[in-house]
Amino acid sequence: MNTGWAIKLYDAADEVLWVIKLNALWFLFTLLGGIALGIGPATLAAYSLARRRSSDESFHAFPAFLTAFRQEFRRGSLVVLPLVAVAVVLVGNYLYFAALGAALPRLASLTALVALGLIAAYALPMAVHYDLGIRLLLPKASLVALARPASSLVLLFVAVSIAFGSVKFPVFGFVLAGGAWIQLDTWLCLRFFAENDARLHLKGNQ
Repeated sequence: MNTGWAIKLYDAADEVLWVIKLNALWFLFTLLGGIALGIGPATLAAYSLARRRSSDESFHAFPAFLTAFRQEFRRGSLVVLPLVAVAVVLVGNYLYFAALGAALPRLASLTALVALGLIAAYALPMAVHYDLGIRLLLPKASLVALARPASSLVLLFVAVSIAFGSVKFPVFGFVLAGGAWIQLDTWLCLRFFAENDARLHLKGNQ
Protein backbone atom coordinates (compact mmCIF):
# COMPACT_ATOMS: atom_id res chain seq x y z
CA MET A 1 0.00 0.00 0.00
CA ASN A 2 1.51 3.35 -1.04
CA THR A 3 1.53 6.40 1.18
CA GLY A 4 -1.34 8.10 -0.68
CA TRP A 5 -3.73 5.22 -0.11
CA ALA A 6 -2.64 4.92 3.53
CA ILE A 7 -3.47 8.60 4.10
CA LYS A 8 -6.87 8.22 2.38
CA LEU A 9 -7.65 5.14 4.46
CA TYR A 10 -6.68 6.96 7.65
CA ASP A 11 -8.84 9.96 6.70
CA ALA A 12 -11.81 7.69 5.94
CA ALA A 13 -11.43 5.88 9.26
CA ASP A 14 -11.16 9.22 11.05
CA GLU A 15 -14.39 10.44 9.44
CA VAL A 16 -16.22 7.24 10.42
CA LEU A 17 -14.96 7.57 13.99
CA TRP A 18 -16.10 11.21 14.08
CA VAL A 19 -19.58 10.30 12.81
CA ILE A 20 -19.89 7.58 15.47
CA LYS A 21 -18.82 10.09 18.14
CA LEU A 22 -21.25 12.76 16.87
CA ASN A 23 -24.08 10.22 16.76
CA ALA A 24 -23.34 9.06 20.31
CA LEU A 25 -23.23 12.63 21.67
CA TRP A 26 -26.51 13.49 19.95
CA PHE A 27 -28.20 10.42 21.46
CA LEU A 28 -26.68 10.98 24.89
CA PHE A 29 -27.68 14.62 25.25
CA THR A 30 -31.13 13.97 23.79
CA LEU A 31 -31.66 11.34 26.49
CA LEU A 32 -30.17 13.56 29.21
CA GLY A 33 -32.75 16.18 28.32
CA GLY A 34 -35.56 13.67 28.71
CA ILE A 35 -35.93 13.46 24.91
CA ALA A 36 -38.56 16.22 24.66
CA LEU A 37 -36.30 18.85 26.26
CA GLY A 38 -33.10 17.34 24.88
CA ILE A 39 -33.69 16.76 21.19
CA GLY A 40 -33.80 20.45 20.23
CA PRO A 41 -30.57 21.69 21.83
CA ALA A 42 -28.82 18.38 21.13
CA THR A 43 -29.67 18.65 17.43
CA LEU A 44 -28.46 22.24 17.07
CA ALA A 45 -25.35 21.39 19.11
CA ALA A 46 -24.63 18.49 16.75
CA TYR A 47 -25.07 20.74 13.72
CA SER A 48 -22.82 23.36 15.32
CA LEU A 49 -20.03 20.81 15.78
CA ALA A 50 -20.60 19.42 12.28
CA ARG A 51 -20.14 22.93 10.91
CA ARG A 52 -16.90 23.34 12.84
CA ARG A 53 -15.71 19.96 11.59
CA SER A 54 -16.56 20.93 8.00
CA SER A 55 -14.51 24.11 8.50
CA ASP A 56 -11.50 22.01 9.65
CA GLU A 57 -11.58 23.38 13.18
CA SER A 58 -9.86 21.40 15.91
CA PHE A 59 -11.78 20.85 19.15
CA HIS A 60 -12.53 18.30 21.87
CA ALA A 61 -15.92 16.80 21.07
CA PHE A 62 -17.51 16.34 24.50
CA PRO A 63 -16.78 19.75 26.06
CA ALA A 64 -17.59 21.48 22.76
CA PHE A 65 -20.91 19.64 22.55
CA LEU A 66 -21.74 20.43 26.17
CA THR A 67 -21.06 24.14 25.62
CA ALA A 68 -23.14 24.21 22.42
CA PHE A 69 -25.96 22.29 24.13
CA ARG A 70 -26.15 24.90 26.89
CA GLN A 71 -25.95 27.81 24.46
CA GLU A 72 -28.62 26.38 22.15
CA PHE A 73 -31.04 25.13 24.79
CA ARG A 74 -33.76 27.73 24.23
CA ARG A 75 -33.24 28.31 20.52
CA GLY A 76 -32.84 24.60 19.80
CA SER A 77 -36.17 23.82 21.44
CA LEU A 78 -37.95 26.63 19.58
CA VAL A 79 -36.52 25.56 16.21
CA VAL A 80 -36.55 21.76 16.42
CA LEU A 81 -39.58 20.85 18.55
CA PRO A 82 -42.16 22.32 16.12
CA LEU A 83 -40.50 20.42 13.25
CA VAL A 84 -40.60 17.19 15.26
CA ALA A 85 -44.25 17.77 16.27
CA VAL A 86 -45.37 18.35 12.67
CA ALA A 87 -43.36 15.32 11.50
CA VAL A 88 -45.03 13.11 14.12
CA VAL A 89 -48.49 14.30 13.00
CA LEU A 90 -47.67 13.66 9.33
CA VAL A 91 -46.29 10.18 10.04
CA GLY A 92 -49.42 9.41 12.07
CA ASN A 93 -51.60 10.62 9.18
CA TYR A 94 -49.65 8.53 6.70
CA LEU A 95 -50.00 5.36 8.79
CA TYR A 96 -53.69 6.05 9.43
CA PHE A 97 -54.51 6.56 5.75
CA ALA A 98 -52.35 3.58 4.79
CA ALA A 99 -54.39 1.38 7.14
CA LEU A 100 -57.59 2.70 5.54
CA GLY A 101 -56.24 2.12 2.05
CA ALA A 102 -56.82 5.79 1.16
CA ALA A 103 -54.21 6.36 -1.55
CA LEU A 104 -54.57 10.11 -2.18
CA PRO A 105 -54.53 11.27 1.47
CA ARG A 106 -51.62 8.91 2.12
CA LEU A 107 -49.71 10.39 -0.85
CA ALA A 108 -50.51 13.92 0.35
CA SER A 109 -49.16 13.08 3.83
CA LEU A 110 -46.00 11.58 2.33
CA THR A 111 -45.46 14.61 0.08
CA ALA A 112 -45.90 16.98 3.01
CA LEU A 113 -43.47 14.88 5.07
CA VAL A 114 -40.82 15.01 2.31
CA ALA A 115 -41.30 18.78 1.96
CA LEU A 116 -40.92 19.22 5.72
CA GLY A 117 -37.77 17.07 5.68
CA LEU A 118 -36.20 19.18 2.94
CA ILE A 119 -37.02 22.43 4.74
CA ALA A 120 -35.49 21.03 7.95
CA ALA A 121 -32.43 19.83 5.99
CA TYR A 122 -31.73 23.44 5.02
CA ALA A 123 -33.01 25.14 8.18
CA LEU A 124 -30.82 23.31 10.71
CA PRO A 125 -27.44 23.99 9.02
CA MET A 126 -28.71 27.53 8.33
CA ALA A 127 -29.46 28.01 12.04
CA VAL A 128 -25.81 27.43 12.98
CA HIS A 129 -24.30 29.19 9.94
CA TYR A 130 -26.24 32.45 9.67
CA ASP A 131 -27.33 34.98 12.26
CA LEU A 132 -31.05 34.61 11.55
CA GLY A 133 -34.01 35.12 13.85
CA ILE A 134 -36.18 32.10 14.52
CA ARG A 135 -39.13 33.63 12.64
CA LEU A 136 -37.01 34.10 9.51
CA LEU A 137 -35.38 30.68 9.57
CA LEU A 138 -38.12 28.44 8.14
CA PRO A 139 -39.30 30.92 5.44
CA LYS A 140 -35.66 31.40 4.35
CA ALA A 141 -35.05 27.63 4.29
CA SER A 142 -38.26 27.10 2.29
CA LEU A 143 -37.15 29.67 -0.31
CA VAL A 144 -33.74 28.03 -0.64
CA ALA A 145 -35.34 24.59 -1.05
CA LEU A 146 -37.56 25.90 -3.85
CA ALA A 147 -34.79 27.93 -5.51
CA ARG A 148 -32.31 25.04 -5.59
CA PRO A 149 -34.18 21.93 -6.83
CA ALA A 150 -30.97 20.14 -7.82
CA SER A 151 -29.48 20.62 -4.36
CA SER A 152 -32.75 19.49 -2.80
CA LEU A 153 -32.63 16.30 -4.87
CA VAL A 154 -29.07 15.64 -3.66
CA LEU A 155 -30.17 16.04 -0.02
CA LEU A 156 -33.18 13.82 -0.61
CA PHE A 157 -30.99 11.13 -2.20
CA VAL A 158 -28.58 11.22 0.76
CA ALA A 159 -31.45 11.02 3.27
CA VAL A 160 -33.08 8.09 1.46
CA SER A 161 -29.74 6.28 1.19
CA ILE A 162 -29.09 6.64 4.93
CA ALA A 163 -32.66 5.57 5.73
CA PHE A 164 -32.32 2.52 3.46
CA GLY A 165 -29.00 1.59 5.07
CA SER A 166 -30.56 1.93 8.53
CA VAL A 167 -33.43 -0.39 7.62
CA LYS A 168 -31.15 -2.89 5.90
CA PHE A 169 -28.49 -2.81 8.62
CA PRO A 170 -30.01 -1.84 12.01
CA VAL A 171 -26.58 -1.61 13.65
CA PHE A 172 -25.63 1.05 11.11
CA GLY A 173 -28.82 2.89 11.93
CA PHE A 174 -28.13 2.87 15.65
CA VAL A 175 -24.40 3.64 15.57
CA LEU A 176 -23.97 5.87 12.52
CA ALA A 177 -27.16 7.11 10.86
CA GLY A 178 -27.93 10.22 12.91
CA GLY A 179 -24.35 11.46 12.95
CA ALA A 180 -23.84 10.59 9.28
CA TRP A 181 -26.91 12.57 8.23
CA ILE A 182 -26.04 15.61 10.37
CA GLN A 183 -22.45 15.74 9.09
CA LEU A 184 -23.33 15.15 5.43
CA ASP A 185 -26.28 17.54 5.55
CA THR A 186 -24.09 20.24 7.07
CA TRP A 187 -21.18 19.66 4.67
CA LEU A 188 -23.44 19.81 1.61
CA CYS A 189 -25.48 22.79 2.80
CA LEU A 190 -22.40 24.85 3.61
CA ARG A 191 -21.35 24.43 -0.01
CA PHE A 192 -24.84 25.22 -1.29
CA PHE A 193 -24.92 28.34 0.90
CA ALA A 194 -21.49 29.45 -0.32
CA GLU A 195 -22.57 29.04 -3.96
CA ASN A 196 -25.80 30.92 -3.32
CA ASP A 197 -24.03 33.74 -1.45
CA ALA A 198 -21.48 34.07 -4.26
CA ARG A 199 -24.24 34.21 -6.87
CA LEU A 200 -26.17 36.87 -4.92
CA HIS A 201 -22.98 38.86 -4.39
CA LEU A 202 -22.24 38.72 -8.12
CA LYS A 203 -25.74 39.94 -8.95
CA GLY A 204 -25.34 42.77 -6.48
CA ASN A 205 -22.18 43.93 -8.20
CA GLN A 206 -23.71 43.93 -11.67
